[in-house]
Amino acid sequence: MAYYGEGHADPKGPGDARPTAMQIIKDEGMGGKLAGKVVVITGVSSGIGIETARALGTAGATLYLTARDLPKAKVALRDFFDPSRMELVQMEQTSLTSVRAAAETILEKTRTINILIANAGVVVFQNLQLTDSGHELHLATNHLSHFLFFQLLKPALLTASSPDFQSRVVMVASSGHRRRSGLNPSDNYHFQNGDYEPNRAYSQSKLANIYMANEIERRYGSVGLHALSVHPGAVATAIGRHLPVEVIQKMAQNQGLLRNLKDIPQGAATTVWAAVSKGLEGKGGLYLSDCSVAEEDDLDESIYSGKYASYAFNPDEEARLWKDSLEMVGLPKDE
Repeated sequence: MAYYGEGHADPKGPGDARPTAMQIIKDEGMGGKLAGKVVVITGVSSGIGIETARALGTAGATLYLTARDLPKAKVALRDFFDPSRMELVQMEQTSLTSVRAAAETILEKTRTINILIANAGVVVFQNLQLTDSGHELHLATNHLSHFLFFQLLKPALLTASSPDFQSRVVMVASSGHRRRSGLNPSDNYHFQNGDYEPNRAYSQSKLANIYMANEIERRYGSVGLHALSVHPGAVATAIGRHLPVEVIQKMAQNQGLLRNLKDIPQGAATTVWAAVSKGLEGKGGLYLSDCSVAEEDDLDESIYSGKYASYAFNPDEEARLWKDSLEMVGLPKDE
């Protein structure tokens, strides 16, 4: 397993010595090695989703790429899009109907999926917004859409798994899970009690990503379906476009943040590492950052920390969220 600690120990800003997604493919010797494998990636119209697709495309995988805005995605992907083994699929993350339609479209084309990367996400809407299903927008987009998508694609992930290449789910989470100490109560996931706060909402949705990965591993790891959660780092993308101007200005003056900031190719590196690393074969239930397995640290209060909070691993809460999520997306209770 390649070691990338040196570059991350003394970051110097975007484009520094920290690895890119393409470097991960090279270091892992994966050029062309995913030929015949199927990868599904959500959120490929901007940001690290594009670079993730580019890197895994060079590995030879067949890609199904979802986006809310297909014309925008087509422009974003035009430099490397290969229609012979890449397909764009419409999916609006705030609509469970759209998620179901996207899964159906993909399953009409393939009955095996080797890697699912839950990349799409939104961050910090200042006012409470609900979907047509009554779900808070962060939780709906970042968690519930991916939860339903996974459940629908799960048979294909299980079918694809083999002893030499077990299936993987990669949840793109965030250090933002550290902003608070857990999930809302089951009767207040969507801030029904009127206590909405943007950072709390975002934090809950990112913690839900981690919990989902952990619970997938607990339920399906023994049958060859593994799940990992990833903190990509502070990445220079448009995901923060809903932040107040004063917050963006303050961030722009934060020298610590600027040194830790990654460009998009670097921001996609940990996701790609999670998807293809030979050292992670057969492993799951891990929180990854900076192309390594992260450490626990409740004392580091920086939201840019690559470490995870102790409550990021909580079997009881993971099981509660799983059960409640089944109900929220309209699926029957499972075992």
